[in-house]
Amino acid sequence: MSTLHKSIKNMASTFHGNLSNNNVKHAKTLYVFIDSSNLWAVQKSKGKFFDYPLLVKFIQKKFNPSTIKIFYYAAYPAEGTRSYSLDGKHKFFTFLKKGLNFTVRKKELKRIKITHDDLGESTKEKGDMDVEITIDAVHYKTNYDTAIFFSGDSDFLALINYLKRSNKKIYVFSSKNNVSEELRTGADGYCDVLTIDETTDNIWGRDLQRRPQ
Repeated sequence: MSTLHKSIKNMASTFHGNLSNNNVKHAKTLYVFIDSSNLWAVQKSKGKFFDYPLLVKFIQKKFNPSTIKIFYYAAYPAEGTRSYSLDGKHKFFTFLKKGLNFTVRKKELKRIKITHDDLGESTKEKGDMDVEITIDAVHYKTNYDTAIFFSGDSDFLALINYLKRSNKKIYVFSSKNNVSEELRTGADGYCDVLTIDETTDNIWGRDLQRRPQ
């Protein structure tokens, strides 16, 4: 295959689909930053939950890192704001920390009262973790040579460009309709997790089910 054909193939893989072995540089130390809100949108599109042990196995297979560290970021509802128990969510956080050795950054959703002239008051919940992700990515940047961001938020483009200028290899994992064009094309590689071949690299667990009303 000519050099030109190789370059075209690499570009197509990088910008338009899954990572291939051609455009993945095996990592010495790999840090993974998972924005759970983006992953929730991906899971809803698939209709299944991620199987996190399988997801970690897939990443290890693809990047073959000597060392891997995974951060998981989530905002959760305050007690008493839901009609269902939140025990399962907190047990899941414990599983990630103790079972898979993730570093879990979590915070309670901020509830903001909004007054409407004609409709009275409503409550908006806000739980962005962009700042926490950015702080960790910058704080630990001397510890890794490659990073994966599970996010589709274009606000991370400045962070990705900064890390690339620091000679880091950066990859974005998300899915169609959940990733910005700027982020998809700004990284060294992009993976649409919805198109991963399940016959060879299954990363999915049980089906999503509607919560009883």
